[in-house]
Formats: sequence, C-alpha cells, structure tokens
Amino acid sequence: MTFVHPGSLNSKVSLDFVKEQIKNNKQPWTAEFNTIKNSSFALRKPHAFVTINSKNDKQASEMQNDAIAAYSQALLWYFSDDTVYANRAIAILNAWSSFDGFTSGTDQDKLQAGWVGAVFAPAAEIMRSYNLWSLPEIRQFQMMLKKSFYPHLLIASSWNGNVDLTQIDALISIAVFNEDENAFNLALKRIEKRNPAYFYLTSESKKLRDISGDGNDINHFWGYPTKWVDGLTQETCRDNGHHSQYALGSAIHVAEVAWNQGVDIYSKNQARYVAALELLASQLLSNKVDTCKKSSATKSRYNTWEIGYNHYHNRMGIELPFTKALIEKEIRPYSQRAIWNLVYETLTHANQPKRLP
Repeated sequence: MTFVHPGSLNSKVSLDFVKEQIKNNKQPWTAEFNTIKNSSFALRKPHAFVTINSKNDKQASEMQNDAIAAYSQALLWYFSDDTVYANRAIAILNAWSSFDGFTSGTDQDKLQAGWVGAVFAPAAEIMRSYNLWSLPEIRQFQMMLKKSFYPHLLIASSWNGNVDLTQIDALISIAVFNEDENAFNLALKRIEKRNPAYFYLTSESKKLRDISGDGNDINHFWGYPTKWVDGLTQETCRDNGHHSQYALGSAIHVAEVAWNQGVDIYSKNQARYVAALELLASQLLSNKVDTCKKSSATKSRYNTWEIGYNHYHNRMGIELPFTKALIEKEIRPYSQRAIWNLVYETLTHANQPKRLP
C-alpha cells in the first residue's frame, strides 16, 4: 500500500485546519494551544533510558511524559512554525532512538509499549516533514520502534481488553510511520476481533463476545452485568469510565488512523461505537451505572471524546446528544489533557470540517 503522510492520528488537512483557526484566534483551538504552550511539556528535555522496567513507576512515567512532550512540541511547531519546538521534539525522539526494550517480563510491558508507542508515533509522523530531522535519524527511530516495541505489540495481552486496544492503537500508528503494511493489516485484524469482545451489540453472536479463553464464560468476562445493552463495554462493570474511557479512546484512534489511510473502520462499527459513546457519556453525566450490580461512574475525565464525536457528528451528521453534552459540560472545561495515549484531542480534532477519506 502507499501510505499517506502525515497520516497517523493527524492528517495534513486536519493539522492545517487547526493551524488556521489558531492564526485567527478561534476557540477552542487557541486556548488549547496556549495550554500546551504554557505546560511543562513545552519545555521538557529528554529523560531517555536504554531499557525500561515497566513496573518501575518512575521509569515508566518518565518515558510516558517524554512521549507526550515530543507530541506536544511537534504540535506546537506545526501550528506556530517556531523551530525551537521542532528541535526540542526531535531531541526527544533522537534520545529514545537508542532504546533497547522493556524488561519487566509481564503484560505491563505490553501496556507501556501501547501507551508510549501510540504517542511517539504520531509525534514522529508530524516531525518527519521537518527538514532538520535527517533521514538517518528517522530510520534509526523507525528501527528502534520495530526492535523494541513490536515484540510487545504484535501479540495481544491476556489482560482486559483495554490493553489490547491500546496495543493496537500503537501498532497501527507505528505501522504508518514505518510504512509497514504487514503491521498495518495485523492491526486491522486485531481491532476486528477485539471490537465485539469489548463493545457489546445485542445483534451479534455470543461466540464473538468472549475471547478470554476461560471456557466461554461470557458473564465472567464482562464482569457480570445486570443489563446487556448496546454500548456496554467489557469493563463497564469493572470500573466504569476509567478503563472503559481510554479503551474507547484507543479504539477510536485506530479508526481515525485507518480513515487517514483510506480505510473505513468507522462505518462498519457505527452502531457499536455510537452506542458505546452515548452509553458511557450518559453514565458519566448522571454518575449512574444501572447496567451493573456494583460499578459506579468515575469522576475522571480524559480528553478523548472529540475524535469519535467529530467523525460521527461532524462528518456523518449523526446526533449524539449525550456525547455532545459531556464534551461541552465536562471534557472541554476540565478534562485531563494529557495522560497515557490520550493527548490534547480537543486541540487536534474539535469541530473539524467534513471531508471524505
């Protein structure tokens, strides 16, 4: 296949649209841009390690923050043309080019590789157009991702589905940056398998809904819900809104990356993703989870609803009233802007113009 660049989480059309809004002091983009500009990520220098023990919280946090900083600085450069940010971004990417791998020996490595890879790759994808990031440096970063991240992304985690979705998010973005068709197609196969096992649709076969390998005990796998409704997630009854929120964000990321490469995951999963967005948004707004015996809605709000809403509402014209209300009342005012693989999505994807893939 012929890959489009930039074309992981951000396309040139979407980046240029946001750049124009900031130039004209439009909201919410200008305020979000200034939030990044005034954050510690705008000034951050690399804290690279040769290896990472993913169970070491300090090491894991430093790596995650470096990835977020590289992406933040890449966005700042693209939107401002200030090469100070470009040089800071490539300094971080180059520092991590010598990274040799994850060492905890558990599925925490897979989760860490997902969180970090899903942010490093979009940062690198933006920076590949910067003429002072040399081709040898780009190649070295690509090889590092292949050597050190692929081993922890190519095989699905045996933990809850949020981990697999995060892995797939990283895998498809890295595949675009590396121009790796095999990895790209593997990500598409993985998301097709995971979707029915994470986002419930009453219309689907029971066999599709349990890939846990524990004897097809669907009730156990889904946390013993009291109501089986469209949009229920595999972790709604675990800790609704926490893992469910960033799992949904990861799945939508995969669809957006594929869309930017001319592959439409969104349409096939429209009923699934719209139901999941609306159900979870309604539960967070009401702080009630009547689909489970014990679970309650989390107070955490992550900046990860804009991409799904932008596609289904702005591009496709579908009404998502609960998602819209959550974005306007809670996500834009006070959501956590940068955590794990959920980073500044109001800036990059709010109110994008309708366009074809």
